[in-house]
Amino acid sequence: MVTIISGTNRPSSNTLKVAKYYQNQLSKKGLETRLLDLQDLPPTLITTDLYGKKSEAFEKIQQLITATEKFLFVIPEYNGSFPGVLKTFIDTCAFPESFYDKKACLVGISSGKYGNIRGIDHFNGVCAYLHLNVMPLRIHISHIKTELDENQEFFKEDTLKFVGQQLEKFIAY
Repeated sequence: MVTIISGTNRPSSNTLKVAKYYQNQLSKKGLETRLLDLQDLPPTLITTDLYGKKSEAFEKIQQLITATEKFLFVIPEYNGSFPGVLKTFIDTCAFPESFYDKKACLVGISSGKYGNIRGIDHFNGVCAYLHLNVMPLRIHISHIKTELDENQEFFKEDTLKFVGQQLEKFIAY
């Protein structure tokens, strides 16, 4: 199973729009995916699930993560790195069965000009520690507010080309 993770819990985020775009494109290529929006994390994540007994709501998420073989993370830039909620989510998941020896694809986005290069690099370090094997082709989409049209689709030729290449490699990975 493939799970796409929208790496922020910010409402109406561009991250979720990009995650849905990737999900739609993979569906067109015949790949069934699940989308995990971090807005759907239980509100008690920090007070109960992180260190104590997992809530019923998080158990459902944990089952999804355990069953996943390949992940596609869409990660926005937050203060030169990745969102804390994404790290908290990773820390809450059971180790090692959640990520160990599974595969991942990383997509960085930002409203600035670097497409979350540093955040993707930081997250890659977390993945290495977890033994989560990251596909070498990482995409960094800068100026995200100018990349999506009114239908939440990429339209710029270079972006379409590189995202298409990444998707093909991810399917084969």
